[in-house]
Amino acid sequence: MYLLIPAAGSGRRMGSDRNKLLLSLLEKPILTWTLLAAQKASSISDITIICQPHDREEIEIIVDDLKLTKAIKIIRGGSSRQESVYNGLQALPDRAEKVLIHDGARCLITPELFDRCVDSIREIQGLIAAVPVKDTIKVVDEHGIIHNTPERSKLWAAQTPQGFDVKLLKECHEKALDNGWKVTDDAALFERCGLPVKIVPGEETNLKVTTPQDLAIAEFILRGR
Repeated sequence: MYLLIPAAGSGRRMGSDRNKLLLSLLEKPILTWTLLAAQKASSISDITIICQPHDREEIEIIVDDLKLTKAIKIIRGGSSRQESVYNGLQALPDRAEKVLIHDGARCLITPELFDRCVDSIREIQGLIAAVPVKDTIKVVDEHGIIHNTPERSKLWAAQTPQGFDVKLLKECHEKALDNGWKVTDDAALFERCGLPVKIVPGEETNLKVTTPQDLAIAEFILRGR
């Protein structure tokens, strides 16, 4: 299975002046932990890392140090996650039929979740890993007044990996370019094009490291493992 790892972001919300994936987590770059999980997933064969040119050299050093046995490609990212994934799709070989996309900042993913998503995407067109929402969610208007309270049993918090039929996802990205659609994940593109996206149970620990608080939680989880 082909895996795209968007890694072209910044460390703005982390309060850093560099790509957060290059920050240290238990004496290893955050990206290292993501790659180690992908390496251990038996279903993943090819990994494409999508990054900014100024991060490429450091990411190449990370990859070289890990001596991964998977096929690794590093390509240029875009100005947004959407553009970076588009670049990653264009870099896939013609024979690629299905693909997983996983945010590099979700460095606590287990190999088992990768494999579970691969097993599922073989049979369907689109999927996302997700977990049920535990908190009561409020929809609030621009004045801070609660508008309504959605039924919690129907709410899921989206994670990655997200998996798709390559041909269909490419078509969705082309439609987005033609229509000026801006989305935060590829599942939203699938939904907008009227295509089904199935939920695959994710992991409570599969958090996205975005803030210094997230980094502290990630350290706690990794030490527990």
